[in-house]
Order: sequence, then structure tokens, then C-alpha cells
Amino acid sequence: MSNGLDNVVFGKKKFSDLLEEIYDNQKKKEKQISILISELKPLVQSIGDATLIVPLIKEYLEISVKNDEQLIKMATIIQRIMNNNVNNTDGGFGISEEEKQQLLAEIDKFKTEE
Repeated sequence: MSNGLDNVVFGKKKFSDLLEEIYDNQKKKEKQISILISELKPLVQSIGDATLIVPLIKEYLEISVKNDEQLIKMATIIQRIMNNNVNNTDGGFGISEEEKQQLLAEIDKFKTEE
């Protein structure tokens, strides 16, 4: 019995690929943020400098977190679908109408953030 990690979720991307992408993105962003902060530190000579530079770092961090949240939500949804398909013999996704509406709302929110 498959553990679901090799299930193709879209195109040629497997669930394990999606999880790996989430992990790799997080590690890459962690490194990028550290480099960015270390490069910007010498530029901060006064409070005025800090008020210009810190918001840029904050915005970068917020965008990074939002992107990760979307990938994690997508992985959670796919995992639930896979788990429900194993337990569901009628071939449907096995999610309630309310869950479908929540999923569609998340997709719409993701589209507007792009």
C-alpha cells in the first residue's frame, strides 16, 4: 500500500515533490533573509536609516511567510483528499460542501494576492 507521497497531485508533481519544495523554499528564504539582514546592517547608522530599511525587511518577510502558508495549505488540502480517497469508495473527494466552499475561498484569496 502506498503512503501517498508518490501520488501525482498535478502535472508531473508528486505530493513528495510538493513537500520537498516547501522545505527547500523555507531553507532558501532563511538563507536569503540572513544575507539580506547582514548586508543591510552596515547601512543602518541612525534611527532614520533604520526607519527606511526595517520596513523593507519586514515586507520581504511577510511575503515569504504568505507564500509558505499557501504551499502548506495546498499540501494540507491534497493530503486530506488523498486520505479521504482511501476511505471513500464512491470516488468523490470525501469533503463536505462547507469544506469545498472554504477551499474555493482560499483559491480565490490566493489568486487576488498574486
